[in-house]
Amino acid sequence: MSNPNFYVLLIGIDAYTPNPYYLNLGGCVRDINLVDQYIQQTQKPKKIWRLTAPLSDNFTFTPDPLPTYDNIVNTFKEITETAQKGDLVYFHYAGHGGRATTIFPEVKKGEMPNDEGIVPMDVGTEGRYLRDVEMATLLKRMTDKGLIVTVVLDSCHSGGAARGDVQIRGSQTIDVAPRSSDSKVASRQELLENWQILTQNSSQSYWMPEGKDYVLLAACRPTEFAYEYAVLGSDRHGALTYWLVNTLNTTEGALSYRTLHNRVTAQIQAKFPQQLPMILGDSDRLVFGSEDLASQYTVSVLEVDETKGIVTLNAGLAQGLSKGTRFAIYPLTTIHFSEQSQIIAMVEVAKVEAGSSLAKILTSEAGGVVSAQKIERGYPAVMTQPPIDLVSRICLFEKPEGDKDGELPQPLFNQQKTALAVVREALQGNGWLTEVSQDEGSLFQLAVALDGTYEIAKGSPLKNLRPALKINDSEAAKKVIERLVHLTKYQAVLSLNNNSSSLSKSLKVELLDELETPFFNLSEVTIKNEAIVILRITNTGSQDLKIAVLDIEPTWAISQIPIDGLVSAFFNLAGGDSNDIKLRLALPNDAEYQEAIETLKVIAIRKGIADFRWLTLPALDQPMESRSVQLRGELERIKSRSVTRGEEAISINSLNHLMEKIGADPEDSPNVTRAAIPISDSKDDWVTEQISVKVTRL
Repeated sequence: MSNPNFYVLLIGIDAYTPNPYYLNLGGCVRDINLVDQYIQQTQKPKKIWRLTAPLSDNFTFTPDPLPTYDNIVNTFKEITETAQKGDLVYFHYAGHGGRATTIFPEVKKGEMPNDEGIVPMDVGTEGRYLRDVEMATLLKRMTDKGLIVTVVLDSCHSGGAARGDVQIRGSQTIDVAPRSSDSKVASRQELLENWQILTQNSSQSYWMPEGKDYVLLAACRPTEFAYEYAVLGSDRHGALTYWLVNTLNTTEGALSYRTLHNRVTAQIQAKFPQQLPMILGDSDRLVFGSEDLASQYTVSVLEVDETKGIVTLNAGLAQGLSKGTRFAIYPLTTIHFSEQSQIIAMVEVAKVEAGSSLAKILTSEAGGVVSAQKIERGYPAVMTQPPIDLVSRICLFEKPEGDKDGELPQPLFNQQKTALAVVREALQGNGWLTEVSQDEGSLFQLAVALDGTYEIAKGSPLKNLRPALKINDSEAAKKVIERLVHLTKYQAVLSLNNNSSSLSKSLKVELLDELETPFFNLSEVTIKNEAIVILRITNTGSQDLKIAVLDIEPTWAISQIPIDGLVSAFFNLAGGDSNDIKLRLALPNDAEYQEAIETLKVIAIRKGIADFRWLTLPALDQPMESRSVQLRGELERIKSRSVTRGEEAISINSLNHLMEKIGADPEDSPNVTRAAIPISDSKDDWVTEQISVKVTRL
């Protein structure tokens, strides 16, 4: 569709009929007005539906239809019937999110199964919630019809104590009151069937069907709070809505939802560190558009202190950074990070904490960039100079002529110098690699193999480096450098280690078989191909830990394993809690892999926005796709609380590619010529544990 129609549904609820769970709010209708005004001024919506419940003594005089259960359901149905394939639908909800005892016990299991969902204004003591099972069907109908859906939920599922002029959009209590199990969305059978279809591949924490044609931006993670407050001391707004519209109003140029999310997150975290917005779905899609805006993943600026000339970045020790690492900061709407003319400033890491870093803004004399544009929260930063301890020492090794092991026949011997010389030339200016002589010691050795291909060795030739790179291929030298950089990043993540931290006392990692019998000797775990194992992670301390699990694969890929089916920067594990991740470890469907080592690395930090997704890498022989294509394929493969690999294209491919993307060398990347000393003053704020498993077909 060349000119898709744009349909908008805005729901804002400040006033609730009397009930024991949900107090009135003060900024939800104002949020809806803010979004409405922006869309009217900048877009061309075909139609806007508004359902609002402002604070009033008499609901009869509200200008819009009331956001009752019936009205919300009927409006969803009307939009679905009206819109045609390819049309855009934007749904923005500001109000309470709620939890209640499930009315769908057939599909909700557990000790205390609950439903989550939107709280209509007429919930009262006997009214209905718009529950997650119902919401999933409403949205599935839209995406099944081919509508391109965006959902913004400025609400939360759990609550806490509010302080001052701040209020939480949710209840602290689970509603256990008996309520009607009838639904006006669909028959019970249809609701249950849709829920089972949608949850067989992922958990449905946000009531969304999977697929390409949606984006979900939620105010907070499932266990966190969504705040509304008096912005600038005046009008109350939801933090998510206010900063979303503020970003759109103050940004020139096209924005993807992911870039919008990064900026909004940085602004909210500055005010409410315990509120971390979530984004799911096709986050590369243009805001209010249907096209993808492909761009690489980056580190984000969290704070800017112009008086001291420093910025705070959302990466630190747990992501492998050290003092001296340099980043280039770009405008929010940047797409191509090789265009150095767009750089606002260069910064150099001066202090590294567990999940964040302080970086000095460099002056022009120190290699910085003078720009009239100010650095702001949420701006992207791209690594231009990696930490010195991540730089690989590469030896270009010339083999002798002969017919013995380690020698080359005359034809290949004669081509050897030229083959290595073109690689040496390609090495120039690459910040991840530096050439050394054989006597100096190296991480990798590059030579010519007997079959006329480039051979990379680490003690002995590395296996499964595919496709083979022929020395007479005009693109081979460039591809060899890319492969060496990939292997360098893979090795860096594998070597990332801090198991001597005092925090290790709070992190317990176990591996169990399918019957939950522990493997007691974790240094010698061997399992059969496609066996089921359980990775059990326990927080034995009293403070929350932010957890990520990386799967370091034999295909030279690094994936982040979802926890509880949630694809997220990290998983919050409360003190005393434990989480089981069920995994099926399978060798690639390839005869070359008769056995292989799979490493599961658990990383935990105490504080900071610990985004570990940028440590992931694709399989070495897997062509790089657009991020949105990878994400869509990934969501199709994710199993709830499990990861399945084998014929499904080697596990969960990466969501982010920090080591591939953020570490990608911009043009004319400088060589590392000086030492950088790692900072260890926050070594007790993060910890790593890892288990290596031999998977065998025998």
